[in-house]
Amino acid sequence: MPSSDPLAPWLRLILTPGVGPGQQRQLLAAFGPPEGIYAAGHSAIAAVIGGPAARTLLEHDATPAVEVALEWLSQPGNRLLTLGDEAYPAALLEIPDPPVALYVKGDAALLSRPSLAVVGARNATPQGEANAESFSRALSEAGLCIVSGLALGIDAAAHRGGLAGPGSTVAVIGTGADRIYPARNAALARQIAEAGVIVSEFPLGIGPLAHNFPRRNRLIAGLAQGVLVVEAALKSGSLITARLATDCGREVFAIPGSIHSPVARGCHQLIRDGAKLVETAVDILDELRLAPREAAPQLDSAPVDDEGDEAQVIRAMGHDPVDMDALVQRTNLTAEALYAILLALELDGRVSRLPGGRLQRL
Repeated sequence: MPSSDPLAPWLRLILTPGVGPGQQRQLLAAFGPPEGIYAAGHSAIAAVIGGPAARTLLEHDATPAVEVALEWLSQPGNRLLTLGDEAYPAALLEIPDPPVALYVKGDAALLSRPSLAVVGARNATPQGEANAESFSRALSEAGLCIVSGLALGIDAAAHRGGLAGPGSTVAVIGTGADRIYPARNAALARQIAEAGVIVSEFPLGIGPLAHNFPRRNRLIAGLAQGVLVVEAALKSGSLITARLATDCGREVFAIPGSIHSPVARGCHQLIRDGAKLVETAVDILDELRLAPREAAPQLDSAPVDDEGDEAQVIRAMGHDPVDMDALVQRTNLTAEALYAILLALELDGRVSRLPGGRLQRL
């Protein structure tokens, strides 16, 4: 056991299989830092966590896993924050089951900055992603660090918005800190490691196991002063994060959407249950008693000229997804004319095509 490194006893404790986080915290409460645990002996340890777990703790050889972790920690930007570390985020001490240690890649100081979690659907609409990014950018400009889970859709958009402002972003992941999931977010993860921070409570090498993501969600809720849900289905991890935030005494905010959109129903349910409906980032800053540094984005689309075919089509689209047949009826334009106008609007970033041939204004 490479005991010369002060983190080695901590790593030995958290990397011993069969001794869970709850038992680890019990031992730390009883004996202090890990050196005190191992010095206590079998009988004293067994009195706290039981005989079988005590034998496992004392007899299991965690040396290979500890050496792998120490090698990772020797790389620039990598760090382990333990419950005994002054830099451990105080916000996590308020949740019922704080991790004994956090693997950190990037700027660990961001974990203690005022922050807001921004979460939502993986299969987000283009408007949802635009909302997540613009809200996160405005909140980051106001000094809030944006916390999310590095998933596709809303999470990725939230991280991009956070990186665009001085507040930056925290990515709480459900894998080991040496793994990136999903692979499509690899480039974004590199940006976050350089200008923000990636954090995980899971050992190195752990892949995307389904049961780890709800545990990840409690850290997202715990680190932040509140949670903004941008889009969510009725059964989604984002609603779990919102519930965990409520349990921790955090604020919950939700952006309303179309009554026809499946990914708006979770937000509507949250609002019915008491979440605060928000239309601009200023609504959140006001609730948190923070002053915005610049105007917050509106949910409405970019202004268009009052005259002309493009303006007519934008007005006819409304704010819900719409198909071509409905647009032909609403505008009295031919399908050929509509295709040309919609193509121009799409190239201009004012209209997006959705699955099933529908369209939505942005």
